[in-house]
Amino acid sequence: MVRILICDDEGIVQESLKFMIHKSFGGTCELESAKNGRTAIELAESFRPDIILMDIQMPGINGIEAMQEIRQNNKNVIFIVLTAYDKFTYTQRSIDIGVMAYLTKPINRDTLTGTLQKAMQAVKGRKEKASNDLRIKEKLESVVPIIENGFVYCILLGGAKEEEYANYLGLLNIQAEYGYVMVLECGDELQQGGGLTNPMGAGIKLQKHYLAFREYVKDATEGIVGSLMANRVIVLVPCEKQEEEFEGRMKEINCANSMIRKLEQQFAMKFKAGIGSVKKWKFMPESYREAIDSARQGDGKVTHAGDLAMNCIYEEDYPDELERELFDAVERGDEERTKKLSARFFEWMMALYPELNNSVRLKAIEFVLWAERIAYLQGGRLYRFLVREEYLDTLLSFEAYGELELWFVQKMEAASRQVAKKQQDKADDVVEQAKAYIAKHFTDELSLDEMAREVGISPFYLSKLFKEAEGVNYIDYVTKLRIAYAKELLLGTEQSIKEICHASGYGDPNYFSRIFKKWTGTTPTEFREKNVTR
Repeated sequence: MVRILICDDEGIVQESLKFMIHKSFGGTCELESAKNGRTAIELAESFRPDIILMDIQMPGINGIEAMQEIRQNNKNVIFIVLTAYDKFTYTQRSIDIGVMAYLTKPINRDTLTGTLQKAMQAVKGRKEKASNDLRIKEKLESVVPIIENGFVYCILLGGAKEEEYANYLGLLNIQAEYGYVMVLECGDELQQGGGLTNPMGAGIKLQKHYLAFREYVKDATEGIVGSLMANRVIVLVPCEKQEEEFEGRMKEINCANSMIRKLEQQFAMKFKAGIGSVKKWKFMPESYREAIDSARQGDGKVTHAGDLAMNCIYEEDYPDELERELFDAVERGDEERTKKLSARFFEWMMALYPELNNSVRLKAIEFVLWAERIAYLQGGRLYRFLVREEYLDTLLSFEAYGELELWFVQKMEAASRQVAKKQQDKADDVVEQAKAYIAKHFTDELSLDEMAREVGISPFYLSKLFKEAEGVNYIDYVTKLRIAYAKELLLGTEQSIKEICHASGYGDPNYFSRIFKKWTGTTPTEFREKNVTR
């Protein structure tokens, strides 16, 4: 139904326009009329017309003035000007308001009908666009929590590549390069010493109100809110800069305290928060660990990692970020990046101490031993107690930086290479297990969750490994097997299309036909007719 407001001070003109509109458009239009500009402005508020037929010359508030006032509150209304005068007198002012057409009195019915058809088409297009935009927004609103949960789990699991963080940041439209983690926990009462009573019961209670809780925390922190795990929720809060001055830390603490007071009032339970320090996104697992430790060790409602002095404090100019990036590369098994960053760190030591000394030798062996420990812990190497027996003698024998640098970089590379090899071996083994399971069960109702449970890793991680190893996602891989099997049945049996549909793992023959055509270019029936010789 299109709403049309007719504004003209002549009653006969109003009735004439109503008659012509009813004759041309029947009951598809809802009509209202006004005799002056003031009434038109009032009706525009209550009636909310899609189209206004506006007479220019009226007593009191004229048509131009009325349109200007209405346009301020209704950006989408379409104006059609009615005038017995030369329209050019009003052209510039009308253009500023956004008039679609001018009709000169007396108005011809065909001209009115044609103009209104054009206006109605514009109204229809705008409403369809608004409806589509709303559907898209609703879909996005349902998808965003899934993406946010994925990002939170990415942080929790650690080991994600920089491009994975970049993908999440892009999907969530986050421009900030830094952030910190806040861990929120709930319980019935906050005990002396910081413990919460009945955490599981409180978690179950909060789950019933989680949507309201999530929206409140998002508004208060402007952060990314993860799902409720037992009685704990993880929040990632973007920041514009990494330097965390005292005032910045106080602002974070005050914000968390204010939020917790309101949460406790609204949900009738107690909350406490642990806040980690600001990091680059790729180092966010460190902020998460700090937030967890802060929540565990703090005896108040809000505890910041900076207040507990959990972090190592480095002397001025020490390249602590370079150190973190280097060991991050080792943990990821990124051999090329490990080599590059090891050389950069060694260059820093040489620039600081032109003469080789024992402090440099100790730093080199400290890094190598730590990198090798990472390789041992990740299962990449067999530990033998005497395997590094000669390290000290070797280091002391170096008299020039060149020898030490070569030894240092090679050892760091070797540790990273062992990590990468074991990671790849594990990934290959998992993917092969998954493929074997799919080969046995692809004709069943097979889900990613079911397969992940079978191989013993999370669905998110399995999906990632599968895509990297096979070049296609899990769904496409299963579909390819099902379509190949369906082809065999179409060519080698007399089964009906419905029987082949069910035998191939599909429950709906129509859906099966659509998927088959998408993958082969023909329907199952067409495929059989083209390839089976009678």
